[in-house]
Amino acid sequence: MKNNLFDKSLAADIKLLIEQSRQNVASTVNAELTLLYWNIGKRINQEILRGNRAEYGKQIIATLSQHLITEYGKGWSEKQLRHCLRFAETFPDFEIVSAVRRQLNWTHIKTIIYIDDELKRSFYLEICKLEKWSSRTLQERINSMLFERTAISKKPDETIKNELEILKTEQKLSPELVFRDPYFLDFLGLRDTYSESDLEASILAQLQRFILEFGNDFAFLARQKRITIDNEDYYIDLLFYHRKLKRLIAIELKLGKFKHEHKSQLELYLRWLDIYERQEGENPPLGLLLCAEKSNEIIELLELDKSGIHVATYLTELPPKEWLKNRLQKSIEDAKNRLNNKPEE
Repeated sequence: MKNNLFDKSLAADIKLLIEQSRQNVASTVNAELTLLYWNIGKRINQEILRGNRAEYGKQIIATLSQHLITEYGKGWSEKQLRHCLRFAETFPDFEIVSAVRRQLNWTHIKTIIYIDDELKRSFYLEICKLEKWSSRTLQERINSMLFERTAISKKPDETIKNELEILKTEQKLSPELVFRDPYFLDFLGLRDTYSESDLEASILAQLQRFILEFGNDFAFLARQKRITIDNEDYYIDLLFYHRKLKRLIAIELKLGKFKHEHKSQLELYLRWLDIYERQEGENPPLGLLLCAEKSNEIIELLELDKSGIHVATYLTELPPKEWLKNRLQKSIEDAKNRLNNKPEE
């Protein structure tokens, strides 16, 4: 006979304590293993430098691997030891390793250490920690060339370093680290011909994947948000709130090419949101114009950044990776050339 006095909440509380303890143990084990791998890599690196020959390094790793496998099992392959060596070479500073090992697992780290470009590597490291990506999501973001699609990649290297340092030390996210170009909307499953309302409806139907592409901190507020000015109704296509930026984000969807009149339309919406919807403690609203095409020259002449408006293209079908890579590299180079050639004010 069951005891009627048994409180089910007691079992729930005990289960929660057990699960929390398991998570703490897993985190502790991961942190210790990560530190072990770094120390092993550091020690191997010291031995290789002493030998001062590439062939000597290969020989050391092969011999050491055989010895460790005999003693500790298959987990100490030559490949694993090379990962350890790469880890120590990429992050020679113990303080960085000490912080990273508590926030990312070994699979995260193995992915990040093979990114050759230091700025790109720092970007993925900090955004991964901030948004708490799984190792699978991290790899997907790298494959989709997220860094190259983010607005910050088109800024001078010193600006990128400063923005990432602020993110690392103060956990402050700038709009340039949030907005991207292009956005991949291939998951919407749109046909060759579709309307703006079709685009909106598809986004709402796939809202979870839409937010995953845009960033975890976007929170959906409204579709076709009605605002009234001088007894005339206007409608904002999509309204989001970004938690880290503490801003309302108005998104306008355009099927064709960006036109200069889109600016005044979105400026009106942002001004209205700033006066009537912005709450105490929030930053001014920002606008995002998603277009099928855009002209960088028109955007530069209109000085949209001063209006808090970002313009980006969207792709409803994933292009070949090589084509995307070439396009993004050219876009980054063009943007940096324009900055370098811009006359000082």
